[in-house]
Amino acid sequence: MQTGTIVAIATAVVPQQGSVGIVRLSGLDAVEIARQIFRTPGTQQWDSHRILYGYVRHPETGVTIDEALLLIMLAPRSYTREDVVEIHSHGGIILVQQILQLCVECGAQVAEPGEFTLRAFLNGRIDLTQAESISDLVGALSPAAAQTAIAGLQGKLRQPIGQLRSQGLDLLAEIEARIDFEEDLPPLDLDDVTAKLTALAAEIGQIVATADRGELLRSGLKVAILGQPNVGKSSLLNAWSRSDRAIVTPLPGTTRDVVESQLVVGGIPVQVLDTAGIRDTSDVVEQIGVARSRAAAQAADLVLLTIDAQIGWTEVEAALYAQIAPITTIVVVNKIDLVATPPQLDLPSGISAVVETAAAIDLGIDRLEAAIIAIVTGGKLHAANIDIAINHRQAAALIRAQTALDRVLTTIDSQFPFDFWTIDLREAIRALGEVTGEEVTESVLDRIFSRFCIGK
Repeated sequence: MQTGTIVAIATAVVPQQGSVGIVRLSGLDAVEIARQIFRTPGTQQWDSHRILYGYVRHPETGVTIDEALLLIMLAPRSYTREDVVEIHSHGGIILVQQILQLCVECGAQVAEPGEFTLRAFLNGRIDLTQAESISDLVGALSPAAAQTAIAGLQGKLRQPIGQLRSQGLDLLAEIEARIDFEEDLPPLDLDDVTAKLTALAAEIGQIVATADRGELLRSGLKVAILGQPNVGKSSLLNAWSRSDRAIVTPLPGTTRDVVESQLVVGGIPVQVLDTAGIRDTSDVVEQIGVARSRAAAQAADLVLLTIDAQIGWTEVEAALYAQIAPITTIVVVNKIDLVATPPQLDLPSGISAVVETAAAIDLGIDRLEAAIIAIVTGGKLHAANIDIAINHRQAAALIRAQTALDRVLTTIDSQFPFDFWTIDLREAIRALGEVTGEEVTESVLDRIFSRFCIGK
């Protein structure tokens, strides 16, 4: 990791757009570099947690780059617990890049992805769960994902993990004391130790159960609308997204490619894919669309197998379902407004739900969303109604901890000496420490923070 003063553009910048651009400096020389390029009129004081008004100017030529504000946050009262300076300029890619270049010419180093947050972690301002929550918050795709990230940032994952690790350390100390001073201490209460270890493993298991929910909130749910031509797939997408995302005509084969739309259902980001109608065709372009439709369905988390209420479930749908099983599938009976009574369907047992819609008149979309939420909350897509949700790295470490505790219980049951108990108990404590960052390698840190955006 670099140890000098780092600099990066801290705002998303679109060419020729953006009202404000921020360049952030952190390190021992942050204020000195700012003094070289920022000129303040009058007698403004360069004190911590003040906002200064002035001009960004080239230190040698004196050419004015921009009129700007400068924020000073001296250590340890800053994001990184180092001296931090932010230059708030007008937006636009040219201005912020010019300011960034001036900072580099004055001695700053361009920050690596996530290096500001890495320094915050290494300087003890946040733990690793909070650092990862910051990344989740920046990349949140829905309000629910943002709220879960905020919970992590507030320590709602760090606290239970820290308590579990502390309990493990207490047990380890109690067992190790018997190794060295067994004759001077009362006998170890085996039932109490076993009960505590069992409770620890169970609590870890409850946290591990949030991993799938975390994946849903971070990555979202990929839903493919599949079916024959002219069953109303594009109308369903348009009604659901409340936009004209897909072209709708009475002609079979209108949709030639996969059309995407981003929605939020029950707090979960949903990527909806309207696919080309599945049929045999001699049209080369449509053949490509059909192939992409099959691929999209295979990659989906959930398939909306759409049928025409006037035609019902046919051998074609049965063949389609056979190709996508065991992907979770909802049968959408569309155009229900065009029939007097709903059709009788002889469906395979693996179908998760049946929803009746009339997409052309915006009927049944609420029932479709309710069915999706029911599948998620019912466990078929493994969601959990709690305010924390761990990621894959955290889940892997917690599973190792849980497995190690199970081995301790097996060792106790086999009546092995105390020395054997401590081997796996130490492994469990070490794995819990990897979650919060109390025990973590440099390679793990590099992998985590390399996924951050530059400037964060």
